[in-house]
Amino acid sequence: MGSALQRGDHAMCRKYEESLTKGAIVIPFDLKAARIYAACEVTEKLKAPDALQLSCAASVGVDLFIANDERLQRERVAGVQFIVSLDRAPL
Repeated sequence: MGSALQRGDHAMCRKYEESLTKGAIVIPFDLKAARIYAACEVTEKLKAPDALQLSCAASVGVDLFIANDERLQRERVAGVQFIVSLDRAPL
């Protein structure tokens, strides 16, 4: 089936972009995040995409990182104070 971009569904791509710009703060993968990423130990528990997201969060000092993967709760990344699963998030 593929993503909206792969299907050439430009209208859906615009909807995704609008949703992101209205409801989220997009944190760039910049030099600071790259340095944090390089220090993360990518393992079987901490996959590269998770390390990438956590390094971006750490680069701006996110206090609370909410993840779908409960295993991430056991990870420690300097710059992120708390990592919790979605079902444990204090929302």
